[in-house]
Amino acid sequence: MPKVLQPPDLLRRIAVLEEQLDALRRSGWERDELPLFPTSLHGLVYEDNTSFTTYWESIFIPRTGTLALGMVMIGDVVSAVNTGGEWQVKLNDTTVVASGSVPATFSYAFPTATIPLTSYLNAGQLKVQLQCRRTSGATTGGRYGGGGSIGASPTYARLL
Repeated sequence: MPKVLQPPDLLRRIAVLEEQLDALRRSGWERDELPLFPTSLHGLVYEDNTSFTTYWESIFIPRTGTLALGMVMIGDVVSAVNTGGEWQVKLNDTTVVASGSVPATFSYAFPTATIPLTSYLNAGQLKVQLQCRRTSGATTGGRYGGGGSIGASPTYARLL
């Protein structure tokens, strides 16, 4: 006797596909890394400016609700004078969404920031910048002659 194939249940197949797609979206959102690119004119992301200077930046299309950012900062020491400063994360060249200080101790600091992106989800693109400036320390000498420098680098940037 010939076997009769049952026609596939279209609604069941769509439900299974939607479930798999939702699982893929959730797992991708937890692991999406955002690349940040250096902007220093010196080739090293280590500056001695007293006004905020962009060290790292990226332009991306926001598709998730949060950006988790980890950083490493270090001040300089010039002629036994330690240099400290400030850092900030800026969106679209206008909005400061996180900030902190770089201690004048010539030791590493590892600040983190969790930045909500829900108000930017409808934007076509979003620019994120990591900026620093020197606020204390030597005013002459140092790596580039303008005094002590502040070094900064992202350790991770994850879209959650």
